Amino acid sequence: MMEEGIRPLPEKEKRISESKPQIKTLVLEKEAISELTKKIEECILRSQKFLLAAQSEEGYWNSELLVDPLTICDYIIFLHWSGISNPELEEKAAKHLLKEQHSDGGWGQYTGSPSNIDLSVKAYHILKIAGISARDPRMVRARATILRMGGIPKTNTYTKFYLALVGQFPWKYLPSIPPELMLLPNWFVFNIYELSSWTRAMVVSMSILNHFKPTRNLPPEHQINELYPYGTEKEDFSLPRDKKLFSWRNFFLLVNRFLKFHDALSWKPLRKKALKAAEEWMLERIGEGCDGLGAIFPSMCNAVMAIESLGYSRSHPVYIKAKKDLDNLVVNDPVTGEIRVRPCFGPIWDTAICSVALAQSGMPSDHPSLQKAADWLLSKEVRQRGDWFVKNPYPECSGWAFEFNNVFYPDVDDTVKVLLGLRLMKASDEELQATVMDRAFRWALSFQCKEGGFAAFDKDVTKPWLEKVPFSDHNAILDPPCSDITGRMLEYIGKTDYPIDSKTLKSIVDYIKKTQEPDGSWYGRWGVNYIYGTWQALRGLGALKIDMNQDWIIRSRNWLESCQNPDGGWGETPGSYDFPSLKGLGTSTGTQTAWAVMGILSFGDPTRASIKSGIKFLTDTQYTDGTWNGDQYTGTGFPRVYYMRYDYYRVNWPLIALAEYRDSLKQWALRSTP
Repeated sequence: MMEEGIRPLPEKEKRISESKPQIKTLVLEKEAISELTKKIEECILRSQKFLLAAQSEEGYWNSELLVDPLTICDYIIFLHWSGISNPELEEKAAKHLLKEQHSDGGWGQYTGSPSNIDLSVKAYHILKIAGISARDPRMVRARATILRMGGIPKTNTYTKFYLALVGQFPWKYLPSIPPELMLLPNWFVFNIYELSSWTRAMVVSMSILNHFKPTRNLPPEHQINELYPYGTEKEDFSLPRDKKLFSWRNFFLLVNRFLKFHDALSWKPLRKKALKAAEEWMLERIGEGCDGLGAIFPSMCNAVMAIESLGYSRSHPVYIKAKKDLDNLVVNDPVTGEIRVRPCFGPIWDTAICSVALAQSGMPSDHPSLQKAADWLLSKEVRQRGDWFVKNPYPECSGWAFEFNNVFYPDVDDTVKVLLGLRLMKASDEELQATVMDRAFRWALSFQCKEGGFAAFDKDVTKPWLEKVPFSDHNAILDPPCSDITGRMLEYIGKTDYPIDSKTLKSIVDYIKKTQEPDGSWYGRWGVNYIYGTWQALRGLGALKIDMNQDWIIRSRNWLESCQNPDGGWGETPGSYDFPSLKGLGTSTGTQTAWAVMGILSFGDPTRASIKSGIKFLTDTQYTDGTWNGDQYTGTGFPRVYYMRYDYYRVNWPLIALAEYRDSLKQWALRSTP
């Protein structure tokens, strides 16, 4: 029996009553979101202000690429090889090196890294050249660590090569790099175009130096024989053979013995022709439209020494230009009193990302800042056939390089990133802009590799046996396709209405699917590391508007959320390249948090707790100047070899993430309105 005064509600009233808690919750959530949005807008304005102030008058952005001390060490060695002594420069270099020294006495490749044998040997050498006594406690610690790691015999070929130039390692134990490589036809199973573009530029100049062996002996006080664990007398520093009798390494070591025998002959019938071919190849890539050979430090430094070895005087225009291009990389910091050397300039990359950040955060496409950036980018389109044409004879040349001027080496990654920026901007000449964008995308698309994905500079430079060539122990001889660049290509395809046949699109998506790790992550080739690769793969898939609820895609979101730090951010150490167990682990950074947040946002649900925590981390940790902490190395030059800190990464990627979250919230609010 029903109690008096209590009656069931009519069905209509019941529905209204039951909906009230939901409405109340929704209102409260929207109020919280409104407060968060206000905080996000404040962060956005600060970051926009920073980027606008950093833009050059010409319209580009160009931050300093911060790297480990390897480049400054090589530069000082180069100066001494050249007979140039600059005590002031050496003192500043020493100050920088001592600041970067680890507690164990060695030097590492990135923040928090273990000491690295190659870098530690070079740093110790420069400190000794700068006048630091071998008895100094800092040098004693360094020497102990170096010897514990195996000393000079355990360094790689490029370190030994530089040491040989100044008489600190015997030439006879270096792998032979004969100039005759230049005479091998492009169709041959091994030729210089089967090497990565950066290795190619280094090898050609090194082949010239290998012929002349231009050794400049240092005075006794600058020598480092103490870094040989068992001395140098009667020691054999030959490269070790594989235990397995038949292997690619042992085959190439046998070839190397033959080349050494050939080098020792007084009569080498093809040597003169080969040297001439190497010289012409190198000089062409130093000339007009190029800021040095390959526009990157190692090959530029080698090239200056090769030019002098070929007999060019230091007053010759070729030498003057090459030396000037090299010196332009030197950063003399008036604030710290230190000296650093950039690996290269990266204005195209910086400008593309900063433009996207400003446009996505709310600036109109015809804003003067964006229009200047668009005009400058259009002026930097590369129309000249470069080295890429050998492997990819696409008839119409287009694309962008990483540097100011590097016409032989435009790359797919920069090209697609520029296109992603240009689609959000209006150049002064919109007709020209449309023409260039169409042309550049068709050029980039022509680089699809046999595996379905895209590499950076070349097409199908993927022969794994080349990694066993004796001079390839720098771990960067190939330019394989990778998930991050392939994901960026998918992102552009998904954000435009550019017609692409279904077979091609399917092959790209299939590549992404087959390169996924079992835990759902993707390896990152050009950024650290699995967070970078996973974000870019998801971003590409999300842009295609495919079903993101497929198990294999959901697995990637689960992985990203599994490695979120307690503070709400994400971080990953470059150590994950050496130790996959470290994937997704590291101190939270603004950059990697932004990547992770954008990766999860690709699923279209901004209300996930992981995203909210990530955004809170970004809003709570922004500095008053609109930037975030940028001490960690989040850029990858070559995995396991070389890492970089892109200075603007500490602002542009977090700005993009905040803007995308804000816009996603607005869309969610509209969808959720009762």
